[in-house]
Amino acid sequence: MTISEFRENWRQAFVETNLLIIGYNAWVGYLAGEQGAVVCSLNHPRLGMTGETFRANYVPRSRMAPFLNAWLVVPDTAILQHHHINSHILQAIDVYNPETDAILLLESGQMVTFLYLRNLPIAPPKGYEMVCKCWEEFYISDADLSQMKIFQIDLIC
Repeated sequence: MTISEFRENWRQAFVETNLLIIGYNAWVGYLAGEQGAVVCSLNHPRLGMTGETFRANYVPRSRMAPFLNAWLVVPDTAILQHHHINSHILQAIDVYNPETDAILLLESGQMVTFLYLRNLPIAPPKGYEMVCKCWEEFYISDADLSQMKIFQIDLIC
């Protein structure tokens, strides 16, 4: 496997593994008012009991140009050093279908990859619905919480 094949394969695997949450973030952002892009940074993952988590934000179209220009200031952000890429990203945001597609900017190390995800197998509205249903399943009411007892022992080393 070549280095470029490896780079493509891990990005594909990342999208496949995180499809639900990418769609969820895309739809939540869209519902807030306008089309935009999901921006995921893998540079500072958080490790927890369930594994590694990454930071994901939604940047609406009206804020995307300033966002991309700010990224250009960072000298080691590889893709965005080419100013013409900005217009391609903005054009994609203008024309994508939020019902079936998502725009993803994926930051890893010194590389940022622009991904136009078309005809997602789990459309963003469906991903949103599925995540919300999962949250409802695990929702704990205030009445349930009031029954909980916490015992704490502070240990001094």
